[in-house]
Amino acid sequence: MARSRETRGKDETAAAEKKVKATGKPARGARGGITAPVTPSAELAEIVGNNELPRSQVLSKVWDYIKKHKLQDAKDGRQINADERLAKIFGKKSVSMFEMNKHLSAHLTAKKA
Repeated sequence: MARSRETRGKDETAAAEKKVKATGKPARGARGGITAPVTPSAELAEIVGNNELPRSQVLSKVWDYIKKHKLQDAKDGRQINADERLAKIFGKKSVSMFEMNKHLSAHLTAKKA
């Protein structure tokens, strides 16, 4: 039976934590960078939830929210017109999709190793 993406992620995290304890060296590879679990701020949690998620899933949930509420600019799809919730995160009413990650990073806390 195939495992879900979430189950695989939890298994990889558990394996990485076990390896860190055994070797004393920091984790590398599959559970670092964009796949490392992060905790969203209270403002971001209104959109993505309170659970720890990999950065990639946070970004995916933010995009789902943007598309669901039709917040992409009609003339320039690279621009995101923030509603009340996103304005708290972005700090302004409109951002480009390229600068969105910068604003999201300020609302994510990485797990200390």
